[in-house]
Amino acid sequence: MKRYYIIYSGIVQGVGFRWRLLMSAQRYGLTGYARNLDNGNVEVEVQGGPGVDEFLKDSLKEDRFIQVYDYSIKEIPLIENERKFDVKYY
Repeated sequence: MKRYYIIYSGIVQGVGFRWRLLMSAQRYGLTGYARNLDNGNVEVEVQGGPGVDEFLKDSLKEDRFIQVYDYSIKEIPLIENERKFDVKYY
């Protein structure tokens, strides 16, 4: 099990990026959250097993709307008993 704190920058707000992260997290059985930041970036905490690596690959895929220009990632302590991945709106 791993938990990562990730900040994505680029064209990542208002384009379905958080929804795509939610779908990816659900596909791989991961927990955590994604939320927009005031500066236009998206903040993510994601936790799980081997699916975390696939989640990270999925998060960097571009389409005609979403473009990740840069990201930072660091491993953080696990959160026990977390049950799902959420999109936060605050």
